[in-house]
Amino acid sequence: MFRTAMIAAGLFVALTSAALAQSPTPEEARTIARDAYIYSYAPIANYQTWSKQAAEPKASEYVGGFNVFRNYAQTFTPENKDVVTPNNDTPYSWAWLDLRAEPIVLSVPAVPKDRYYVMQLIDLFTYNFGYVGVRATGYKAGNYLIAGPSWKATKVKGITKVIRSETDIVGILGRTSLDGPDDVENVKKIQAQYKLTPLSKFRNRPSPKSAPEIAFPAYDAAKATGHDFIRYINFLLQFAQPSVAAEKGLLARFAEIGIGPGKPFDAEKVDPPLLKAIDAGIDDAKASMKATAAQTLSSNGLFGTRKFMHGDYMTRAMGAEKGLYGNSIEEAWYGGFVGDGAKPTKLYFPPGQLPPAKFFWSLTLYTLPDRFLYANELKRYSIGDRTAGLVYGKDKSLTIYLSHTSPGSDRDANWLPTPEGKYSLVGRLYGPSPEAISGKWNLPKPEAMN
Repeated sequence: MFRTAMIAAGLFVALTSAALAQSPTPEEARTIARDAYIYSYAPIANYQTWSKQAAEPKASEYVGGFNVFRNYAQTFTPENKDVVTPNNDTPYSWAWLDLRAEPIVLSVPAVPKDRYYVMQLIDLFTYNFGYVGVRATGYKAGNYLIAGPSWKATKVKGITKVIRSETDIVGILGRTSLDGPDDVENVKKIQAQYKLTPLSKFRNRPSPKSAPEIAFPAYDAAKATGHDFIRYINFLLQFAQPSVAAEKGLLARFAEIGIGPGKPFDAEKVDPPLLKAIDAGIDDAKASMKATAAQTLSSNGLFGTRKFMHGDYMTRAMGAEKGLYGNSIEEAWYGGFVGDGAKPTKLYFPPGQLPPAKFFWSLTLYTLPDRFLYANELKRYSIGDRTAGLVYGKDKSLTIYLSHTSPGSDRDANWLPTPEGKYSLVGRLYGPSPEAISGKWNLPKPEAMN
């Protein structure tokens, strides 16, 4: 009995010592919390969107659940306020996939050579892990199998390509080019042919056992940006298997403050000194993000594959903050500036310097600070190479006029109306050239209108 008690006591001391050895100091916890908050920012911002779209039937953003498309074939106007910085170039097709039970097959139709479309595949970390569309896969019809981390097969009859994700829940943001209001019905016909089919149904085989029901935590901005961010990232990590060894080591470090796949987190049960250190680390992260955001003047380079982002979690966070779900730069280039409608300006594109886009380009104007389309009598919210009546110079140059009032009847064809105050102009190039991707080409600087 005495020997047994001694062994038990010794084991207790050993376990207690190990636990204490694994507990971080306040300084260490503060640093870990800072890094963990930056790491978690993009996945949690992603959750804010997809939880409403896929898991909240009462939300206006609800797309119908998982593994279904919701198409938005419309031209946006200033009355549309669901999405900031909307564009009328490419109406959206949204879907969220639950890949836990089995892969999903994305089927797309053949499209004519003058029709651009893209299916951007986004994982829980916000990495663009795959693309289907005219740039990436061509204009022909195809069936693309999207598989989660637990699916191990490599080939399936009738499948054009297998695309793998390291997370079990992924998003599809589809975009289909729209050539003005008269083209809406044509876009609807194409969108109706975007299909999502469980692999078992695609192969005419019995369905596998359903995955367990998910209890989705309600998104609360105050909690998501405080120490309860740990509860959100723990929930999300249970649907992910990071594919790089370095990240597994990082998550082992984060575990020292309670982060882990599916782990519960109750701030009231955390030792006060540790919680205080976590809160201080979050403040450090926010300060660092604010300073970085002030110096991040372009969204190009903020989005891409895990390999492209090469472990830069701050840049990933900036992408989520400045333009969640931005395309990888090889798909679309973004640029722009902030202007003042009280100071009429022009953009002059010299001969040979028009926006270098394989598919098309546009300039869209937004009010500030809300970033919605600007209501104007012309009902012109963007201008680009598909704008009817756009007037080019004899030397193939182009001048765009930006002002609150008409720049003159001889210039109205190239006029993009602005509010009286501040505005944001966003340029988009679909299928940008190597010069745009590398930064050798950029939008011209606005000049005072004469």
